[in-house]
Amino acid sequence: MKVAVVGATGMVGEVMLKVLAERNFPISELLLVASARSVGKKLSYKGKEHTIIGLETAVAARPDIAIFSAGGDTSLEWAPKFAEVGTTVVDNSSAWRMDASKKLVVPEINASELTASDKIIANPNCSTIQLVMALNPLHKKYQMKRVVISTYQSVSGTGVKAVKQLENEMAGVQGEMAYPYPINRNALPHCDVFLENGYTKEEMKLAREPQKILDDRTFSVSATAVRIPTAGGHSESVNVEFHNDFDLAEVRQLLSETPGVTVQDNPDTNTYPMPIYAHDKDDVFVGRIRRDETQRNTLNMWIVSDNLRKGAATNAVQIAEYLVENKLV
Repeated sequence: MKVAVVGATGMVGEVMLKVLAERNFPISELLLVASARSVGKKLSYKGKEHTIIGLETAVAARPDIAIFSAGGDTSLEWAPKFAEVGTTVVDNSSAWRMDASKKLVVPEINASELTASDKIIANPNCSTIQLVMALNPLHKKYQMKRVVISTYQSVSGTGVKAVKQLENEMAGVQGEMAYPYPINRNALPHCDVFLENGYTKEEMKLAREPQKILDDRTFSVSATAVRIPTAGGHSESVNVEFHNDFDLAEVRQLLSETPGVTVQDNPDTNTYPMPIYAHDKDDVFVGRIRRDETQRNTLNMWIVSDNLRKGAATNAVQIAEYLVENKLV
């Protein structure tokens, strides 16, 4: 496979290269692509140096697969140009997610929908991926009615500038601000930009993307997304109302048997998911599983995942693996 990684110098791009190497993705030629200011710089992959090229050069090379993590504007402009020359694009931005003509894919859930004619494939939002990984087996069994989610999202979800802001504030250093307020020793109920309805874009992604991935508009999701001073890993407090009642032991068993999900749930030993332990892992961790005693057929749980891996890079690479394994590229 001739593979292009677009946005190779960014936070997610670096993790994509790491995941491609770890999983031994079949690469015959690797194209590392970034903005004009990075062209000519060197990056290492599996011990070999590669020179960063620009987008026009990458399109002209006609890669089999291009994995994008370069922002929505870049994806809107350049993904169709790659698709025109026969490249299959896996895009990590929000540009194509809610486009009715594009698939929004979490491989464990809906990769089987992919065909060779899908030339632009959308990678879901990081918070959405870990949410639907846990919800999908439960929805199949008990049928969700309503989901209420509050997120506790790390600064790495915003990018390098936000990580630097947190590091500066912890060290007592004045520096560039990614957020309108300090993030150290603080919590900002503000992920992405505010919309006219009073929700943020991040909250609306959480409301809409699960319905598309699970191909079901009969359940609703209401979200509050909060940025907290952790360097990596997103956490979610999730309350799910089902149409049908459930047994807690069966819920734990269903989640335990779901590929890509690990249950960490034992209050007696203080065992529960935490971002510090999810770091650099690909699984979605679920714990604090308990019945909501105020309402029928309702479950509470706590979901944690590394937002740069399963929430972004790993999911994109898994999509590419599915394409190769099923001869769709």
